[in-house]
Amino acid sequence: MAAAQERLSDGTGGMDEAKDGNREGSGTAVPSAFQAAVQALRGSRLRPQIEVEPTRAPQRLAPHAYALEATVLDGDQDLADGRLVLLHDPAGHDAWRGTFRLVTLVRAELEPEMAADPLLPEVCWSWLTGALQARGLTYGEPSGTVTRASSHYFGGLSERPSASQIEIRASWTPREGLGGVPDTAAHLASWADLLAQVAGLPPAGPGDAAVVTLPQRRGPQSR
Repeated sequence: MAAAQERLSDGTGGMDEAKDGNREGSGTAVPSAFQAAVQALRGSRLRPQIEVEPTRAPQRLAPHAYALEATVLDGDQDLADGRLVLLHDPAGHDAWRGTFRLVTLVRAELEPEMAADPLLPEVCWSWLTGALQARGLTYGEPSGTVTRASSHYFGGLSERPSASQIEIRASWTPREGLGGVPDTAAHLASWADLLAQVAGLPPAGPGDAAVVTLPQRRGPQSR
């Protein structure tokens, strides 16, 4: 099995495979540790500006996978979007140095001033690591890329203003706790913090957290 973070970093596979389809169990027993990790994700609550729902998980990155997608909204305007995939290989994975792996893709449009900042990639990566550290989470083997892209329009599209986008692809190994289960709810909250920061939302206030419950649409998936 190819290492998830390697496929993510070189732009082949990774989050793009999450479009392939969440898979129901096909005779393979779903480990209790994975079930508990998924239930923690499904029971989490996030600030109301972030809409989250289950989506199709990758089929070839690990024996067991569960995926979420999110959109950060300001009224009717989409400020950012992303996917978070939980991977699990009960046999362990040398590259992960654990049995679980979290893989993410986060995208947002940029203001021209921010897009021109030469330190933007380093800043965006620090948002990811800072979000994890701010919640006191321990993790290992972080890997990823930060890509900045600009679009300029010509001909029949010349009236459109130029646009810039930032894309963060990353993966990390959450440290396992009691029963071999990582604190996936806390990692999801950190990921939501990253989405909010990329979208330019102010820090969540006391009344913003624990408001929106994730939809209970699909259970844990296995190959």
